[in-house]
Amino acid sequence: MTDRDLTLLRQSFDVARRALESGTHPFGALLAGPDGEVLMEQGNAYLPDHDMTGHAERVLMTRASTTYTPDFLAGCTLYTSAEPCAMCAGAAYWAGIGRVVYGLSEHRLKQLTGDHPENPTLDLPCRVVFGSGQRAVEVVGPLLEDEAAALHDGVW
Repeated sequence: MTDRDLTLLRQSFDVARRALESGTHPFGALLAGPDGEVLMEQGNAYLPDHDMTGHAERVLMTRASTTYTPDFLAGCTLYTSAEPCAMCAGAAYWAGIGRVVYGLSEHRLKQLTGDHPENPTLDLPCRVVFGSGQRAVEVVGPLLEDEAAALHDGVW
C-alpha cells in the first residue's frame, strides 16, 4: 500500500458519493494506469434500468477491456469503494487487471446490506475468485474500511 493507493481509493469513494447523489447505490470504481493516472471512473449503474449486473467494477471492466489490451491492463490498478463481488472479480480477471485495491470488505458489506433485495451480497472474498485463476492478481484491502462503510449509512 502506498500514499497514492490511499488517495486513489478515496477518489473511488468520491465516485461512490456521486452515484448516491444521483439516486443509485453508493459504489464507485476507477482505473489507474501504471503511472497512477486515472484513466476511467464509474459509479454504480443499477439505475435507471434496475440492472442487477450494473456494479461499478463490472461496468468499468467492460469499458476498460474494450479500450485497452490485457497486456496494458496487467499494469493497471482497479480502485474500488467496496471489495469486488464474484461477478466483478471475474470481470477484472477476464479484462486482465493486474492489481485491485478496495475499501469495504464483502463480509462487512453483507452485514450492512442484510438481505436487501437490491444487493444480495455474496460473502466471498475476491482473493478466492482470483486465486482460482491461472494468473496472479494482486489484492490490497480492505483499506479505510470505516470510511468506505460510512458511504452506506442509511442506504440499506
